[in-house]
Amino acid sequence: MIKNKVLVIGPAWVGDMVMAQSLFKLLKQQQPERSIDVLAPAFGLPLLLRMPEVAESLVMPIGHGKLALPERYRMGKALREKQYQQAIVLPNSFKSALIPFWADIPVRTGWSGEMRYGVLNDRRHLDKKRYPLMIEQFMALGLPPDAALPAEYPLPELRVSSIQREEALTRFALTKDRPILAICPGAEFGPAKRWPEAHYAALSNEKLRQGFQVWIFGSPRDQTVAEHIMALTDQRCVNLAGKTSLSDAIDLLSQAAAVVSNDSGLMHIAAALHKPLVAVYGPTSAAFTPPLDDQAKKVSLALACQPCFQRVCPLKHHRCMKDLQPEIVMNALADLSCGS
Repeated sequence: MIKNKVLVIGPAWVGDMVMAQSLFKLLKQQQPERSIDVLAPAFGLPLLLRMPEVAESLVMPIGHGKLALPERYRMGKALREKQYQQAIVLPNSFKSALIPFWADIPVRTGWSGEMRYGVLNDRRHLDKKRYPLMIEQFMALGLPPDAALPAEYPLPELRVSSIQREEALTRFALTKDRPILAICPGAEFGPAKRWPEAHYAALSNEKLRQGFQVWIFGSPRDQTVAEHIMALTDQRCVNLAGKTSLSDAIDLLSQAAAVVSNDSGLMHIAAALHKPLVAVYGPTSAAFTPPLDDQAKKVSLALACQPCFQRVCPLKHHRCMKDLQPEIVMNALADLSCGS
């Protein structure tokens, strides 16, 4: 039996799961012999498989937002045999702490959240002024209460092998004969976070003129947005939206010369792949969830109404994105080392 075994209850969003790697790295830095298992939704498996700090990925069989008490109890009971010494619960909901409680894990760590008295026995009070970044909030749970965070943060870093890259190229009949601009025009959060399709198309047309190829990434929900960009670029881009698994998207993004993305899960993946990246911010703020890579550039207009953190523009004008002209992003791209 491994005597230093931790179960992490992972977050429910792609970008948050990428940022959770900072916690995994910190746990291993503290004690290299520590074994880290992560319980996460099925979408997270391709990410966790690319994080060498994670020993085992466990699939959360219960959908996001569902209480499903009998299922949680059964899973908690089944996990008792793994004999974890600690659970770190990253989501702030009551239900997310139930499985570690029913698994009889001796130390159950998390932020106070919603009514988590009892189910957490190492319950912390979150000081958002002390920990303004999400990765800081994650990492602090891996340290004793009030301990200082490391001077240099261990940042997310997804591993992709050359074999995975080549297999992805073959699977989608793609080539690297020209430098690749990857664009990620979707956002699961809502339409307010999306830079307009016309702006993405203007950027794409200019990069196509410069000799780039442009690959469009996104989920099935982003297909309409991607098709609009395709129409505005005379079908000259490669539309991968809704056609790739998350695993494929990671492998293909790893081959881009540069990436332009809304504040989204794909943005965090691109940063964790160390791709030259321009991140477009509108209603959200890079002060909480910035792309975690030195190469990344963040662009926004800093209007008086920003950030509003709303899924749909409450003022009905969406100026934070519409007024952010393609030239601003093109200039940011020009500052990056991203081929020619």
